[in-house]
Amino acid sequence: MKVRIESWTRKKAPRTVTRFLQRPAFDEAAEVAARKVLKAVRSDGNAAVVKFAKQFDGVELTPGTLRVKRAEIARARDKVDTRIKNAMRETHKRVSTFARKGMKKDWQMPCPRGGTLGEQYKPLERVGVYVPGGAAPLASTALMTATLAKVAGVPEIVACTPCGPNKKVDPVLLFAMEMAGVTEMYKVGGIQAIGLMAYGTQSIMPVQKIVGPGGTYVTAAKRQVYGDVALDMVAGPSEIAILADETADARYVAADLLSQAEHGTGHEKALLVTSSERLAKVVQSELETQAALLSRQECVREVMKLGMLLVVAPNLDEGMELINEFAPEHLELLVREPKSWLKKVQCAGAIFVGSWSPESVGDFVAGPSHVLPTGGTAALFSGLTVDDFRRRSSFIAFTRADLHDVVPIIETFGEIEGLDAHARSARIRFE
Repeated sequence: MKVRIESWTRKKAPRTVTRFLQRPAFDEAAEVAARKVLKAVRSDGNAAVVKFAKQFDGVELTPGTLRVKRAEIARARDKVDTRIKNAMRETHKRVSTFARKGMKKDWQMPCPRGGTLGEQYKPLERVGVYVPGGAAPLASTALMTATLAKVAGVPEIVACTPCGPNKKVDPVLLFAMEMAGVTEMYKVGGIQAIGLMAYGTQSIMPVQKIVGPGGTYVTAAKRQVYGDVALDMVAGPSEIAILADETADARYVAADLLSQAEHGTGHEKALLVTSSERLAKVVQSELETQAALLSRQECVREVMKLGMLLVVAPNLDEGMELINEFAPEHLELLVREPKSWLKKVQCAGAIFVGSWSPESVGDFVAGPSHVLPTGGTAALFSGLTVDDFRRRSSFIAFTRADLHDVVPIIETFGEIEGLDAHARSARIRFE
């Protein structure tokens, strides 16, 4: 099976390309299921969580076995290979360093008559992290989420991840969560995990904010608990777009497209936009060759059939317009002088510049969080940062002279908006 190649211009857009761009951020069936499960978790707490863990994950839990015990975490430390521990420590160090560097600082500025204005930041008290665990333990997600919360100063970090039928969480994932700073771990996945964190149960306190990626059902659940808790963004099935010219190595392009096809939900998207018809054809061939070498054949083939497209644009500028319309989670620039194209990117969760920056470095080690907006919502949201775990408060410290200067303005707005009590609260100080 060959991945489809389409020619595209601003004036002539094939329906195949249009449909590819218009992928839905939300799934109707998942929305219905999420509503039902969340309602039950909110009313029945632990009993509902246990019920749905059995129904959806095939695991027999009890309210007393939802939380990972300290002894399990201690055993996990001994089971994890030193090579894996060292890899995690390096990623943890890089993510922490990037988070500290990007953290906004408190600041202030003078008012005209001696007062001050500014902003200050305080960490949230309790946050929830969702760590997918379907096809494999996503240890990197634990490091790319909880680490940021820890750097931000959050004292209570709750993590939910599904366990296997043996009621155990993979030791590697337990080790990663502990390293990242998680203070409570629960063996719960899917919609019920989002409900547990958002509403709490008889034995678990609710969180203030939920972050982390997930499939369509987790995404639907997060969307429905918004308002009861704060959220990071819509972070669903993975996506990649690549802008490439004739200088790109077709082997790299194919490998990078396939890297996002193996996650296993079947809803992943991979898009190549190139000005070179020759490159598109070579990539098409490379995809077949390389796909045959991968372990997750069924997942990859499904995405190649339904979620992968190679587009030939008349030039790179028009190609970039198409990519900005797609608003991908990940964007690679495999073009001559790639840094010169950075400012032309309007909508992308994360940008990977040049041949030596494959998307996988962002997933596992570079430093920025790999929790990024999907489904076209990179046009609306940004990726997870350390400041997502902090509250920002502005402050105003006027002097008498500052207030005296603006009383006439306050009175004018009070008159315009019919809010005379507002005006009086300022004027009374000078009577």
